[in-house]
Amino acid sequence: MNEKAYSAKQEKDVLAALGRGLLKEFPNPERVGCLSIEVIAAIASHRMPLWQAEPYLDHLTSCSPCYRDFSQRREAYRRGRMRTIFAVAASVLIVAAVATWAVVRRQKDAQIARTVVVDLSNRSAVRGAGPVPAEPPLEIARNVSHLDIYLPLGSSDGSYDVRISTAKGEPLFAGEGVAKVQQGITSLPVDVDLSSASPGLHVLQVRKIGSEWNSYPLRVH
Repeated sequence: MNEKAYSAKQEKDVLAALGRGLLKEFPNPERVGCLSIEVIAAIASHRMPLWQAEPYLDHLTSCSPCYRDFSQRREAYRRGRMRTIFAVAASVLIVAAVATWAVVRRQKDAQIARTVVVDLSNRSAVRGAGPVPAEPPLEIARNVSHLDIYLPLGSSDGSYDVRISTAKGEPLFAGEGVAKVQQGITSLPVDVDLSSASPGLHVLQVRKIGSEWNSYPLRVH
């Protein structure tokens, strides 16, 4: 007749009962033939391979004091392993969090680096496509991806066209944005792409949709 095998819990309970028996049923008050604490600790912490520990197992399982020392050190070993595992896991989480923060920070720094304020608030402008006034040109880099254009004082909010062309009038970029007045400044945000621009002097042109272009000197580097 087939008998039902122990469940994992039942097997664990049986082993625990055997362990309790070993702790009580083999008193050895004189500690005759007892193992050294170093040997017991090595077995409990798995530092001693099984083949080397085998000669000590008969005594360990027939001497309650030695088995008690073994149980205490085995429990200490398990707790130490758990602390190590938790510490490693915590370190991994910290490293991952720091790495994520660094990536996000680099992305934000890169985005900030590619955003440029173009201040036209006190600039002279030329109506139409040029020529531009004889004043220092605005400076932006080719890798710029976003412009915050501060329009001349008194500019109204609303939709604006923006374009950048070469000094000869060849178009490099055309886009549009919506300007808003904040604290007396009319700011026009616009995404740009100057990947096709060569370094040198160019022309920035801005107009409110339906109005005439205003032109400004612009150096791309």
